[in-house]
Amino acid sequence: MATKPTTVHEQILDFYKFPGPMTSGGKYAAALEKLPSDPAALVAVVQNLVVHEFAASDFYGFVIPEKRKPESHIRQAEKMLDRILALDNDPLVVPREVENRLVGVCHHFVVLLTAMLRAKGVPARARFGFGAYFNPGFFEDHSICEYWNAAESRWVLVDPQFDEVWRARLGIRHDVLDVPRDRLLVGADAWSKCCAGEVDASKFGIFRGGLRGSWFIAGVLIRDLAALNKMEMLQWDVWGAMPRPEESISDGQHAFFDRIAALTRDPDASFGELRGLYETDDGVRVSPAVFNAVLNRPETV
Repeated sequence: MATKPTTVHEQILDFYKFPGPMTSGGKYAAALEKLPSDPAALVAVVQNLVVHEFAASDFYGFVIPEKRKPESHIRQAEKMLDRILALDNDPLVVPREVENRLVGVCHHFVVLLTAMLRAKGVPARARFGFGAYFNPGFFEDHSICEYWNAAESRWVLVDPQFDEVWRARLGIRHDVLDVPRDRLLVGADAWSKCCAGEVDASKFGIFRGGLRGSWFIAGVLIRDLAALNKMEMLQWDVWGAMPRPEESISDGQHAFFDRIAALTRDPDASFGELRGLYETDDGVRVSPAVFNAVLNRPETV
């Protein structure tokens, strides 16, 4: 019989050892359990299962057929694996040709890695924030995986999207298996820096469509809070209290987002309150249907 965690810290790690709705392997749970346990090895597996839709053509020479573009809107790991194995039914550890990889974005790399780590009993969680390494001078919307390194007793940021092709194209010099916290700013750090006047909020957002500003950072804060509660949503999913494009942030809203930033900056220290807010506040809890801002339609989660 498994023993129950005895300390608050053990309870937190135990929470992140197990999958949530988006990271459950479902019928592929046994296959995930057979994968390697080493995070670096799992990153390599994920990189051979997914191709980023914005880099497929320029980086890998793969022009995505129109009929395959909906793959980037898949949210759940089990449904991702459905599609991956429909394209190529080899074991997951077998590298795929680019055209036989799932078409996705950072979400798909991160959800799959998080699902694999949790299947191996490694505490892991997705984090939403902004990467400083895509577009010099700007902080681009991005999600990443954070796992508990037991040997070093710390959370480590690992970015499964960046294989050798990405690293060469973007000139990335930092360790993608241990991303420095100043290279990937989680939503709370982005919000705080902008509120303090250290960085202009117009530098934070996404290059496609020029969507940037405080309203964008506020949305990322809510996505990060949801992910810390094991609901890892698409970057363009909108629900609850997320501001709309170019919406000004009122004083009341500002205080609300200040609170979320305070809770998510150090989620272990604020774990109980973070969980309580998510469970009781309709403004942050993922609703049964969210608005897909790319497809411009509501979708059932």
